[in-house]
Amino acid sequence: MKGKILVTGGTGYIGSHTVVELMQAGYGVVVIDNLSNSKIEVLDGIKKITGVAPEFHNIDLSDEGATTAFFNSNKDIEAVIHFAAFKAVGESVQKPLEYYRNNLSSLINLLIGMKGVGLQNLVFSSSCTVYGQPDELPVTEKAPVKKPESPYGNTKRICEEIIEDTVKTGSAKAISLRYFNPIGAHASANIGELPIGTPNNLIPYITQTAIGKREILTVYGNDYPTKDGTCIRDYIHVVDLAKAHVVAVERLLAGKNKHAYEIFNLGTGNGYSVLEVIKTFEKVTGVPLNYRIGARRHGDVTAVYADTSFANHELGWKAEETLDSMVLSAWEWEKRLQMNN
Repeated sequence: MKGKILVTGGTGYIGSHTVVELMQAGYGVVVIDNLSNSKIEVLDGIKKITGVAPEFHNIDLSDEGATTAFFNSNKDIEAVIHFAAFKAVGESVQKPLEYYRNNLSSLINLLIGMKGVGLQNLVFSSSCTVYGQPDELPVTEKAPVKKPESPYGNTKRICEEIIEDTVKTGSAKAISLRYFNPIGAHASANIGELPIGTPNNLIPYITQTAIGKREILTVYGNDYPTKDGTCIRDYIHVVDLAKAHVVAVERLLAGKNKHAYEIFNLGTGNGYSVLEVIKTFEKVTGVPLNYRIGARRHGDVTAVYADTSFANHELGWKAEETLDSMVLSAWEWEKRLQMNN
C-alpha cells in the first residue's frame, strides 16, 4: 500500500468520490466527517466499489481540541485533502456568521494540527467563486480574485489567503484546486450527490423533479446577458474531479510542485446554460422536465467557465466525461436512490 491520506469531509459528495479514487490508486485513506451534511451509509457505497471501507472518525474540525488529538494519535498520515466545509451559496447569504465560523475555524484548526506533527502536504478544495463575476472568459488562474458574490465564496477566498500565509512560514506546502461545477455520480451508482433537504445545486434538483420527489424545477432568471438568458457554468464530472485530487496529492508527495503554494482551475473549459443542461437531461434520459422561470437568485454570477490549459499541462490531467455522460450518471444514481427507499 502507498501512504496514508486524510480526507476531511470524506463522506460528502466530492470527498466520497475522491476516497474511491485514492483507494483504487493504492492509498490508505482515513476519513474525518461530522456528518452534518452527509450520511454514514456513504461508507457502505465506498466499500461496494473498492471492497474495503475506509477508516472513519466522526470529528467536528471546528473543535480544536478534538482535531489536535486526532493528529497526535495519527502521525503516519502523509497528506491531507480538505473538503469539510459548509457549501451552499444561497444558505451562506442567509447565515453568513455560521459559514465564516465553520469554514474558517475548521481550516485553522486543521493547519494547527498538521503543524503540530510536522505534516506538510495539503490539497485544498477551493472554488471558482473566488473569481466573482470575471472580467474575461474563460477564466485563467491569473484572473484577479475578487470579493465573491456570497459569504460561501468569500470563505474560500479567505481560506486560500490563510493557506498562502501559512505556506510562507515554511510549515506547509499546498495546492488549491479551484473547481467549477461538479455534477454526476460514480458509474456504479453506489455513490453520488446526496443533498439533505432541498437541493441547492441544479442537477439533483433536476433528477429529483424528474423522478417525482419535487413538483417543479425553478430556473432562477432568464434575463441574463447570455445566449438564452440563463446562467452559464462549467460542469465537470465528479469522477474527473476526484482523479485530479489524486494527481495533486502525488505531486506534493513526490516533491514535483514548482512552488510551495500552487493553484489550478479544474473544469472542462465548456460553458453550458441552465436551459442547455435541462434539454440535455431530457434528451439522454427521455424524461420531460416540469420547470418554470423564476426570479434571479442572489449571489449568482452570469457566466463562468474555466481555462484549464494550466492544469492540463502542469498536472497532466484533463476532464474526459461529456455533459451527456454526466447527467446520465446522475440520473442512474437518482434511480438507485429511489429503488433503495
